[in-house]
Amino acid sequence: MKNALIKKGIAAFGLTAVLMSCQQQEKQTAENARDMVEHSFDTAREQYTHLLKNASEVGTFPRTLNGEGELVGTDEWDWTGGFFPGGLWYLYEYNQDSTVKAAASQWTEALEKAKDLTQHHDIGFVMYCSYGNALRLEKDSAKIKAYEAILLHSAESAMKRYDPHVGVIKSWNEKASWDGKTVWQYPVIIDNMMNLELLFFASMKTGDPKYRNAAISHATKTMKNHFRDDYSTYHVVDYDAATGEVLHQQTNQGYADNSTWSRGQGWAIYGFTLMFRETKDTVFLNTAKKAADYYINHPNLPEDKVPYWDFNAEQEGYVSDVDFSSRQLDYIPRDASAAALVASALLELSSYCSGEEAQKYFEFAESTLASLASAEYLAKAGTNGGFLLKHSVGSLPHNSEVDVPLIYADYYFMEALLRYRAIEQDADLITKR
Repeated sequence: MKNALIKKGIAAFGLTAVLMSCQQQEKQTAENARDMVEHSFDTAREQYTHLLKNASEVGTFPRTLNGEGELVGTDEWDWTGGFFPGGLWYLYEYNQDSTVKAAASQWTEALEKAKDLTQHHDIGFVMYCSYGNALRLEKDSAKIKAYEAILLHSAESAMKRYDPHVGVIKSWNEKASWDGKTVWQYPVIIDNMMNLELLFFASMKTGDPKYRNAAISHATKTMKNHFRDDYSTYHVVDYDAATGEVLHQQTNQGYADNSTWSRGQGWAIYGFTLMFRETKDTVFLNTAKKAADYYINHPNLPEDKVPYWDFNAEQEGYVSDVDFSSRQLDYIPRDASAAALVASALLELSSYCSGEEAQKYFEFAESTLASLASAEYLAKAGTNGGFLLKHSVGSLPHNSEVDVPLIYADYYFMEALLRYRAIEQDADLITKR
């Protein structure tokens, strides 16, 4: 009897020790997560103080740095204009600094003319990353009303590029393709999935289903034509403007027509995740998961989970029409912007899953953020021209923005950090509404 009681006591002690060990591990994990988020946003505060000063001096929206380390800015018509004010809103959301909010408001309102942007499809990037976040965080009723009106006007502008006969939003106007061998009639790029969020907002606010219907049509046709059998993606699908039939499936910023441009795969993961959020249609959720699994399980993904600019760059079986030897690179560049947006997307995707599947997406995103928050990718305060992340690629085929900071890498990194913190605190996930 005595031995039985002793054994029972030992078992109880063992269970208590295991529980204490688990609790200690959870505490350590929480502290590490808090440290990662805090360190990254503390760095962002210092960096963006410098970036704000430079941007104000040149009067343009920060985009990247040139070869001499000087700030390259854009006007409101460029696709990247909304990321700087959007990043400021995320920084304000974290630190609640009124000076950051004032700057976010100023740079957001400087974009107002872009509500008439119809030259290309990126009005969602420009207006919803800026005004969409402003609406979430602004408390002034007059500003809220004004911002809503601007976004609804922007949605009308976006609809001007939607042809219901073709069923998708046209990305670019007719132009020669990157190889100069074909002329695109009605080109649609995978990035265009990111502009659909604005249309769902417009239908929610107005009650008019036309915006929502256009978004669903676009996503459905993209799902059909942009994915290969293994759920890798083409960058560009060109449609016949008269019949709506597919003419070409190509790349523009990737390595080859049959390769997988890493950021393009990221746009797909993010875009179909938001489609499920807005529609609750599991066909979109399943597409997001399959695109994510392709990315996560790719044999060419580096151990730190920051991808090469293209998963298949310089690999046998992938033939490019571009002579990349002229780029004079002795390495294959990484793309931190792809890693950041995928981390953000996977955190949201994990919230729509359960069990091991949810854990898989969450832990991959967590590991990616840990890499991005390391000294390898996160800039030291006072360096990198004020940008937060190093090592992104705009378009290597065009020899443009290769291994440089990019404003949208910062934007999605901060968004991912806020989403990560929300999940860790069991709070509502950060979305723009």
